Amino acid sequence: QAEGSQADGKAGAAGEAGSGRAGEKAPPRLAPAHLIRTVSLSVQVKDTSKALDAARTATENAGGYVGDERTSRDAEGHERTEVTLRVPVERYEDVLDELEGAGKLLRREAKAEDVTDQVVDVDSRVKSQRASVARVRELMDRATELDDVVTLEGELSTRQAELEALLARQAALKDRTSLATVTLSLSETPVKHVEKKEDEDPGFLDALAGGWDAFVTMLRWLAVALGAVLPFALVAALLALLWLRVVRPRLPRRPQAPSGQEPGAGD
Repeated sequence: QAEGSQADGKAGAAGEAGSGRAGEKAPPRLAPAHLIRTVSLSVQVKDTSKALDAARTATENAGGYVGDERTSRDAEGHERTEVTLRVPVERYEDVLDELEGAGKLLRREAKAEDVTDQVVDVDSRVKSQRASVARVRELMDRATELDDVVTLEGELSTRQAELEALLARQAALKDRTSLATVTLSLSETPVKHVEKKEDEDPGFLDALAGGWDAFVTMLRWLAVALGAVLPFALVAALLALLWLRVVRPRLPRRPQAPSGQEPGAGD
C-alpha cells in the first residue's frame, strides 16, 4: 500500500506539473512590420555607362525595375548619371552590396519608415467599406419604390468611390513596402594630372618643345601682322598700277633742249 501511495503521489505531482506547463501562456506573435525603405548611394566609377548597365542587370535579376534616369556632363567632360531603382525588399541588401562594389563608395544614406499602422488601418477600412457596399446592394435588390431606388443608387456611388480611393491607397502602400527605392548616383573618377616639380631641370625634349612653341607663336604673329597689312598693300599696289597705266601717260611732257645748245648760249 505504501508503494501504491508513493506511485499515486508521483503521478499526481506529474499531472500538476503538466497542467502547469499547459497553463503557461505562449509568447504573443508580433505582427509583421511594414517598412518603406529608401536609400541614396553615390559611387565613383571609371566608366559610368558600364556601371549603369551593371546596375540595370543587378536590379532586373533581383526582380526589380529601373525608373527615372538623368545623365549630365561637367565642365571637364566627365559624365554624371542618377538613376532610380526599385528593388524587392527580399533582395535589397544583395543588390546594395553589388552596387557599392562597382567602384568607390562616396556616400550612403538609408531610411526605413514604419507604416504598419497605416497598412492595418487601410486594410480594416477596405474590409468595412466592402461590407457597406454589399449592404447597400442588398437594399437595392429589395427596394420597390422608385424614390428608394434613386436614393440607394446615389449612396452606392458614394460608397464605391470611397472604396476605390481606399483600394488605391492600399495598392500604393503595398508597392512602397514591397519594393525598396534606391537612388544611385554614378560619377566618373577624375584624371590626375602629373605636375612637374619646380626644382626639376628642363631636358632636351623640354627645350625642343619650348622652342617649337616659340616658333609656332612667331609664325602666328607674323600671319596676324601680314593679315593686317595685306589690305593696305593691295590698295597701294592698285593705286600705283593706276598711276603708271592711266594717269602718267596723259601728263604733258616737258620740251627737251637741243643737244648742241646749252642753256644761256644766246646771250
